[in-house]
Amino acid sequence: MASLPEKPEKPGLLGYYSAIEQASENMLAAARSGDWELVMRLEGACAVLISQLRHAASDLRLSPDDARLKHQMMLRILRNDAEIRHLTEPWLEDLARLLADPSKPLH
Repeated sequence: MASLPEKPEKPGLLGYYSAIEQASENMLAAARSGDWELVMRLEGACAVLISQLRHAASDLRLSPDDARLKHQMMLRILRNDAEIRHLTEPWLEDLARLLADPSKPLH
């Protein structure tokens, strides 16, 4: 089972981006296995990390090399997010149908 990220292992802003990237990879693995409870818990952990990143970013700056690394991490995070969204669409459609007509069973 994937662990929830608590705080970045690496120092500085890149540590936050790395922790968010790892959480997004864990979310994708959980989504692929259908563990939606874990996906939601990891999503909450990501929200905390993003909040911490915003706070830290007000005091710290990235070097040009670190900015390139950040860009690569962000692209991977966005790819993970897109695949997670693709995997959740059928589940969300079923949920919407259930909420619209609770007398109809899901299949």
